[in-house]
Amino acid sequence: MNKVGFFRSIQLKFIIIYILLLLVAIQVIGSFFTNELETELRESFEDSVHDRVDLLSYNVKQAFNRDRSEDDEEPTLAEEVQRIVSDVDTEDITSIQVINNQSRIIGSNDVFSQDEVGKKTTREIVQTALFLEQDQENTFVTNDTGNRVYVQAVPVFDDEGNTNGVIYLEASLESVYDQIQNINEIFLQGSLLAIAVSAFIGILVARTITRPISEMQMQAQTMSKGDFTQKVNVYSKDEIGQLADTFNDLNSRLKHSYATIEEERRKLSSVLSNMSDGVISTDVTGAVILVNEAAGRLIGQDPEEIIGGFLLDVLPMEGKIVDITELQDSGSIIVDFSDDEQFFLVRANFSTVFDEEDEVTGFITVISDVTEQEKIDQERREFVSNVSHELRTPLTTMKSYIEALTDGAWEDREIAPKFLRVTQNETERMIRMVNDLLQLSRMDTKSYGLEMEKTNFTNYFHEVIDRFDMNIPEHITLKREVPNAKFNVWMDKDKMTQVLDNVISNAIKYSPEGGVIRLKVENKRHYLLVSVQDQGMGIAYDKLDKVFERFYRSDKARTRKLGGTGLGLAISKELVEAHYGKIWAKSKEGKGTTILFTLPLMNEKRRDKK
Repeated sequence: MNKVGFFRSIQLKFIIIYILLLLVAIQVIGSFFTNELETELRESFEDSVHDRVDLLSYNVKQAFNRDRSEDDEEPTLAEEVQRIVSDVDTEDITSIQVINNQSRIIGSNDVFSQDEVGKKTTREIVQTALFLEQDQENTFVTNDTGNRVYVQAVPVFDDEGNTNGVIYLEASLESVYDQIQNINEIFLQGSLLAIAVSAFIGILVARTITRPISEMQMQAQTMSKGDFTQKVNVYSKDEIGQLADTFNDLNSRLKHSYATIEEERRKLSSVLSNMSDGVISTDVTGAVILVNEAAGRLIGQDPEEIIGGFLLDVLPMEGKIVDITELQDSGSIIVDFSDDEQFFLVRANFSTVFDEEDEVTGFITVISDVTEQEKIDQERREFVSNVSHELRTPLTTMKSYIEALTDGAWEDREIAPKFLRVTQNETERMIRMVNDLLQLSRMDTKSYGLEMEKTNFTNYFHEVIDRFDMNIPEHITLKREVPNAKFNVWMDKDKMTQVLDNVISNAIKYSPEGGVIRLKVENKRHYLLVSVQDQGMGIAYDKLDKVFERFYRSDKARTRKLGGTGLGLAISKELVEAHYGKIWAKSKEGKGTTILFTLPLMNEKRRDKK
């Protein structure tokens, strides 16, 4: 990861924010101060002007009200007024005119406008003051100089309250605004100095905040490379310090987790490398992401070349699976890698990987060489077919022999009954065997034909259990654990009844006195899990996989005594797999056996196949 430059760092952002906040504060204070200062200076200026106008108004009023004789030595009203306005301090007041009630100018202190004396004025503010008999004031900007000028028109009254005239004056406001400008310049210089000092302080403050963050960033980069040996320095006990403590604690936890994961990874790698079965892991799209050496040897390809390929291309399914989403319903499939020179079959077992939200994230495929096993199964299937035909004649002969005994040989009261009983039992057992063998033979040739239909498995399962409840021995108890919900499956009810009959009958046969048989149904989202658990003698762990083989009996003596043929679970396995399910057993010696099988829940794909 590249180092972050200063102009892109959080330190600069802290400084900019700090300065911007200061500028906003200065701007607000400056605006308020300037407005208040302008108001105060304007009011002070106007008060000063008003004071002088009041004095001038008093003198002019005296001049207007003075009785004048015809003595030539006594000054006229115009002369007296001119003398009064000439004596006014003109430091701020630039122009003063005295106008009588006829709107005629009788005096002015402006030497450049003496020619207007004696003439009438048309100024609106003067006319308004005469008409309304009220003080008038205004501010305007001159066109030639751009200076701001304050003007005022003040009526002059006689003793009886009649208007004798108006005093009109103009006062320059430039001195006021010059003072404001000077103060603003001083304020600006102070602001710039404050910003410079604040920027320096901001850098120091930002460094104290960003330094621990920068160290944590470098530590995070070090941790990303797998190095968890270093720690972050803790400079304070505030939030940043607590963050540093938490970061160090996270570092310790990650170190422990990383070590655990690495250990598990090595174990998994060792297991995968030494497995005789091949393992292929794919993502949800079917792209291969992991292959062990055993899988490469079985498929005949380099594992590195297989990674990235599509699973359905790596394993030639021959149309058995056309969509990757069908893997979760397929169970196991035999893949034929045979050629003209070699007969080679591989069994592929598929399992689905789900995340914590029960969404599919990938698939695991375990492949194993079943060539020899398939050869043996093929030979056994041929044997079963031959035996089933060979047994028909002895059964017919034995049935004739029994009829002969029935016609007269039964008269020997000691031998005949025993002979008949043994013959009859053997005959029934051999007939059952023949029927099972014939059914297996039909399954091997895929000629048994499934009559699939949509079935509510909950109601169907209760019906099967009810049938057993009517004839179950008194020392056996059937315990149901079936959810009160509707689960639709696509199945052949007759064939599935045969599966349940075999499994439940076995559980009853091997249950001890007072035994409880638990019959359970669980919804696993995409499929139903059905289990039948007894409390019998159990099966050894190394023999569990063999219970579904033909003619296999865990206890041969007891099985013959109970009338078993060793074909019930083999038939059940074929029928369950024909329904796209899986069947297996769990057991502990002395603690009973559980037979479990799955059935896919109905979905759009199943309805389309209807």
